Amino acid sequence: MSYTVVFMGTPKFAVPILEALLADNQYEVKGVVTQPDRPKGRRHELTPSPVKEAAMAQGVRVLQPEKISGSPEMQQVIDWQPDFIVTAAFGQFLPEKMLSAARIAAVNTHASLLPKYRGGAPVHYAIMNGDQETGVSIMYMVKKMDAGDVIDVVKVPITANDNVGTMFEKLSLAGRDLLMATLPKIANGDIQPVVQDEAEVTFAPNIPHDLQNLHFENETAQQLDWHIRGLYPTHPAYIQVGAQRVKLIDVTPQLDTTTQAPGTIVTKTKKSLSIAAANGTVITINQLQPAGKSKMAISDYLNGVGKNLEVGEQWVTKHE
Repeated sequence: MSYTVVFMGTPKFAVPILEALLADNQYEVKGVVTQPDRPKGRRHELTPSPVKEAAMAQGVRVLQPEKISGSPEMQQVIDWQPDFIVTAAFGQFLPEKMLSAARIAAVNTHASLLPKYRGGAPVHYAIMNGDQETGVSIMYMVKKMDAGDVIDVVKVPITANDNVGTMFEKLSLAGRDLLMATLPKIANGDIQPVVQDEAEVTFAPNIPHDLQNLHFENETAQQLDWHIRGLYPTHPAYIQVGAQRVKLIDVTPQLDTTTQAPGTIVTKTKKSLSIAAANGTVITINQLQPAGKSKMAISDYLNGVGKNLEVGEQWVTKHE
């Protein structure tokens, strides 16, 4: 028995899932729907999504509506009458008319343990909130955002070394394996979907620009670590150092405490820099990226731009 599929996704997270469907003879991918090419980089060159690149490499037809609702591309999906519509971080709501076109099911591969973190940035918020684990949920798609009945889940630990980039990689593979194991069960009716408890719902909206600002006066060293890892590399967090923005890429919370004001240099050597954070906590900066420069180890920073820094100096400027 083989099944026809329309796959809908956009970022790198979705690529292993698409590739698994393409590699399995049990499924025929009729087409792929992804976001339009977007300007990227300093030259703002139009760049295809990772999903489009993966689909084109396999000779699969690609549809790129600016808005799927009411579009010719939506009608094309309906005309295909696929057995499954499978989405993974597509980035748009799907109309009920389109969802009902799936003869067996329209399902979503969502990177959280629903009902926690509905929305576009579930991995970011899981890390920023200090969660010890997250995961992937396979759910039926409904018109309301990430609110469908959950068919199956897989849990994935978040380690102290993980950031958004490493978790995307782990969750992408976990989601791929879970989806490929779940689709045959859906087709056979061998599932017991779970209705989401609305009392347990939390949301993970797309990252606003102001969330990238780090506030040493308001966040402890551990909170800063979560904050930085929860944004890197998609939305790097930054501080103000004098008149310059500096992105922080990798830090380590310390057990030491200090009476220095948040943002003050607590210790400095040729290869290390520790800064006071909220509540007397201390954080060591391992890697950063000054404005207009490449990311660098703290030793390189201290050998160049930061060579004249002194203990007791206010390094991080307080945000107004």
